[in-house]
Amino acid sequence: MSAPHTLVSGGTGFVGRFIVEALLAAGHAVTVLGRRPPPEGFFSGTVGFRRFTLEPQEIDTPLVAGGDFLVHAAFDHLPGRYRGGEGADPEGFRRRNLDGSVALFAAAKAAGVRRVVFLSSRAVYGPRPAGEELHEEDEARPDTLYGQVKLAGEQALDTMRTAGFSGISLRVTGVYGPAGPDRTHKWAGLFADYLAGRHIETRAGTEVHGSDVAAAVRLLLEKEDVACLVFNVSDVLVDRRDILSIVKRVTGCPHPLPQPADKAAINRMRCDRLMKLGWQPGGMALLDRTVARLCADFQT
Repeated sequence: MSAPHTLVSGGTGFVGRFIVEALLAAGHAVTVLGRRPPPEGFFSGTVGFRRFTLEPQEIDTPLVAGGDFLVHAAFDHLPGRYRGGEGADPEGFRRRNLDGSVALFAAAKAAGVRRVVFLSSRAVYGPRPAGEELHEEDEARPDTLYGQVKLAGEQALDTMRTAGFSGISLRVTGVYGPAGPDRTHKWAGLFADYLAGRHIETRAGTEVHGSDVAAAVRLLLEKEDVACLVFNVSDVLVDRRDILSIVKRVTGCPHPLPQPADKAAINRMRCDRLMKLGWQPGGMALLDRTVARLCADFQT
């Protein structure tokens, strides 16, 4: 049996790189869809490349021809911003990220792709009372254009479902982990501020390692019968004090840690649905190892 051919839009992005690497390790033939080819040596193995933008009029069936699976991880936004990532161009933001996504889903279906996994976001839930947990069955009430676009993408993918074509949406929380070659991880600024003795505001949130997101993607691509179409993807609830306490331990930095945040007010995401399929994230042990590694890289 030949290896599955999986197309990954946004494969050179922060999360996309984890997905590509996991699929390569699992024996998939991978083709990256993006604006420009990946730099030499960016991935550990050989990948194909097809030029792609999220402009809907530029998306057609040949773009995804020959693929067994599609992972849609591409998203067009201002650098470093998802909520508020539309900047001064909300119409263009919606056109590219919603209309472009729908056009990609339709092209995949027409090309005979069997399954699409769409990277959605916890932002689809919108605000909730302090401490209330987030379940996939909850009504989605996004209060940002980002969340609204992601939810509309989920809904559009669901309407395309047929006997030979299925779509699954992953509502992913904040993602951490090492960045690609010559790129900076998301906590680099936080590390720098702490090590320089600058004031650190308290903040807490939910996080999941990029490799655990990739494991969820692979699981849901390869599992034959998936009854549910939406899955939460989250792992640990941490504040900046938790993260910087690892930095302090590794570096011996004498600066005081920020005050603890109110974690009880954070809306945790329940991932029972995904765990019942066998997904097991790395938890606090993986966070500790990763921050220690990032800290060591930061010092070199």
